[in-house]
Amino acid sequence: MSTPKVSVIGAGGWGTALALLMAKRGLEVAIWGHDPAHVQSMRTEGENSKYLPSVPLSPLIRPTTSLEECVVGEILFLAVPSSHLRSVSALLAEAGLGKKTILLSCTKGIERERGLLMSEVLGETLPGVPVAVLSGPNLAGEIGRGIPAAGVIGCADPELLPQLQALFEGTSFRAYTSSDVRGIQLGGALKNVFAVAAGVSDGMGLGENARAGLVTRSLAEMTRLGVAMGGHPGTFGGLSGVGDLMVTCFSTQSRNHQVGFRLGSGESLSEVTGSMTMVAEGIPTTISAHACARRLNLETPIIDEVYALIHGEKTANQAMKALMARQLRSEEVL
Repeated sequence: MSTPKVSVIGAGGWGTALALLMAKRGLEVAIWGHDPAHVQSMRTEGENSKYLPSVPLSPLIRPTTSLEECVVGEILFLAVPSSHLRSVSALLAEAGLGKKTILLSCTKGIERERGLLMSEVLGETLPGVPVAVLSGPNLAGEIGRGIPAAGVIGCADPELLPQLQALFEGTSFRAYTSSDVRGIQLGGALKNVFAVAAGVSDGMGLGENARAGLVTRSLAEMTRLGVAMGGHPGTFGGLSGVGDLMVTCFSTQSRNHQVGFRLGSGESLSEVTGSMTMVAEGIPTTISAHACARRLNLETPIIDEVYALIHGEKTANQAMKALMARQLRSEEVL
């Protein structure tokens, strides 16, 4: 398939960045947004001023509120918040999504109620439709501006991987492939929790040593929980694991880091989230990850302290002291 029809579901910063990448490949792209006023502003202004300002949209990008226009695509990028993926995918079914359309889930999260990954949510709402996933250290603002980046595509069907990988050929985004669909998603979701923790550390002014130690132990905790949930250990040392962890924990562009920084600076969670226009996936994912760890009877001290912090059970200072006061152990024990 040399020139596939491509659509993007989700007109946030990430969805817009993906649409820009496809337009650079010379592909016409329909990008769906749920808010008519926002979609109209994208049309008239020629940019997504709300979520990706100062980045001109290609003439090949067509903003729309019609899912019917999008489901005719052969490949659909899904870039909606994890809490909305189930409802949006149900709408795609109603709009007439075909069984041959390939879904590329670019949403990072774990469904709260049952601990399902995004591919599993899609498997329930759109049974029989092929699903792949994309994750990695991917800040939308940089990708939208054409700054080089890399990610990994996972799919259970190895025959689909070359076709999906080729979508990004010749762009500023280098795509790798993997068969570990669960591990890719778990790394992409869990790192958001640890990005909140790193932001808290920075907001408290704890310094570089503290942040480095926290991120290192976050990787160990991510791997421990991720493997217990079905991911391959090696995946967490790759782009969707340590790669994504590094960028979200160290970058001030990361929404989850920003949330943590403000919590560490003394703001309440309601003050932080009430002033944000974009979703910080680390908040709902903390709740989901905490529940998954309890079901598996795993130790997840960093997740536990972030969970206590966002629920108002502890202050940032109390959470930090609790981590430092844990029983001594060997680093060789993951």
